[in-house]
Amino acid sequence: MTERSETTGTDESRQWFEEWFNHPLYLEVYSHRDKDEAASCIQTILSITGLDIRHPASISVLDIACGAGRHALELARLGYCVTGNDLSPFLLEEARKEARNCKLNLQLTCCDMRQIPGDGSFDLVVQLFTSFGYFNSKDDDLLVLKKAYEALKHGGWYILDLINPVHLEKTLVPQSSRTTGTLSVTESRKLENERITKTITITSNLGETLNFRESVRLYGKEEIVSMLEKTGFTIVTITGDYQGKLFSMEESSRMMLFCTKS
Repeated sequence: MTERSETTGTDESRQWFEEWFNHPLYLEVYSHRDKDEAASCIQTILSITGLDIRHPASISVLDIACGAGRHALELARLGYCVTGNDLSPFLLEEARKEARNCKLNLQLTCCDMRQIPGDGSFDLVVQLFTSFGYFNSKDDDLLVLKKAYEALKHGGWYILDLINPVHLEKTLVPQSSRTTGTLSVTESRKLENERITKTITITSNLGETLNFRESVRLYGKEEIVSMLEKTGFTIVTITGDYQGKLFSMEESSRMMLFCTKS
């Protein structure tokens, strides 16, 4: 899964995504999510939406929960007018530094995804890498969809990339361990209360240990389609991976919904 999380031993009044996404170790733990994966995902999106045949400079894109900017930076490299939004100042600064190093024009904003301005100025809004379902209330998730809808121009596209819960239930690995750089990472996963929860234990080569917890609400196809249609979106197609293969309830690990604003 993705992907994002709650820390232990920190300020419990803050939500998990405020803590984990702003921690420097986040990027080290997920360093295996690379630019090639992001580029493949973006090419699929541009091809299916038909935006690849339009002049990039004429198209405005919003990347919700852009993190360190893998997808936003790829779009900027291709010449699109991109705004990346995230709640983490740390991750936004990483995106800003990469844009500066690569001499890319990338706008960045910092706010909660429930508070994104609904100015109807974007041709494309993307929300990728399971950056949805963070909140305790489904009403908050629905509010995010409404904000994405309001941010789009009429005729614009919204791409929402989720885990396929049916496939996840069949393939869930309860525990795994790996090494990334000088860190040893153990991840424990369980399904409970319509959520996938992952506990991450990180041990440095000096023996220091930190614990984090991730929790993302899972949405089945029927429920998320209903929520999107309730918001006003029209579902055009659903793919099951970043290469554009059509969605299969039993076989697809991802559920990437392509929607338009009428």
